[in-house]
Amino acid sequence: MFKNTILILVSLLITSCNDKSSTTQKEEPDNTLKQPVALADPFIMLYDNTYYAYGTNDENGILVYTSDDLISWEKQATLALHKNNSWGDRWFWAPEVYYIPQNKKFYMYYSVDEHISVATSDSPTGPFRQDIQKPIIEDEKCIDNSLFIDDDGKAYLSFVRFTDGNNIWIAEMESDLKTMKKETMKPCIHVTEAWENDLGRVTEGSFIVKHKGIYYMIYSANDYQSQNYGVGYATASSPMGPWTKYDKNPIFQKPDDLVGVGHSAIFKDKGGKLRMVFHAHHDKNNIHPRLMYITDVSFSDDEKPIMKIGGNIVATHLK
Repeated sequence: MFKNTILILVSLLITSCNDKSSTTQKEEPDNTLKQPVALADPFIMLYDNTYYAYGTNDENGILVYTSDDLISWEKQATLALHKNNSWGDRWFWAPEVYYIPQNKKFYMYYSVDEHISVATSDSPTGPFRQDIQKPIIEDEKCIDNSLFIDDDGKAYLSFVRFTDGNNIWIAEMESDLKTMKKETMKPCIHVTEAWENDLGRVTEGSFIVKHKGIYYMIYSANDYQSQNYGVGYATASSPMGPWTKYDKNPIFQKPDDLVGVGHSAIFKDKGGKLRMVFHAHHDKNNIHPRLMYITDVSFSDDEKPIMKIGGNIVATHLK
């Protein structure tokens, strides 16, 4: 009887310990690290209540991610643009995607093999294809093309030419949104400030927005490998310029604990608020893979509004 009592007590003790272990496991918070979205030169489009993110990070073409909340993202199984459907087969960089209602098509502007190109699709997830596989400018290397359509319907393409470093130019586009009016090409922004010339003479990653009749062009400067890579802006009364740099640039550089921030694009979220997507170095010791973040954009109430970038930085992650 005594032996049986001992066995029962031991059994109860073991059961009690197992129950405690099980309870503890259930009550512990989920400390699983979220995998960040590794996307450089990012661009976000809101279409049909879904966010689509495109960027640089695949040797075979252009990736696309989707999200409902800008925080948690799902990587799509297939590339939005595959190299088989494009001129060029390497260095797929800095894509932007726009839905053009008149044509009921999505247009992707991107760089491939250091040439600017455009492809179209019936879906924001692709497949994007070039009907005629050639770059926009065939006889010259250029990168970072960005589309801007003004209130009157005229389209403009800003892009980087390799003239005395990386310099931003702009040109008018034909109504097909694929053909550049080369005779209209004009320089916009080149390296003139010390902060733009840390590891190299670089101004790149342009993006234009219009606010109260004034055109604002954000751009990144410095070699992207520099921790001082940052964002500044210039203003003009016309997309064709002349463009005047803000005298307190850079307006976004080393926010919080991030370094190497830049190559950004502006978009409106579901609430109509302006946001900016950008990449940063993976951490302070590693550049790659660069990670995608989102922050706020606003304007002051001055007679000539001042653009403000920063605050409420969102670190994106995979679902």
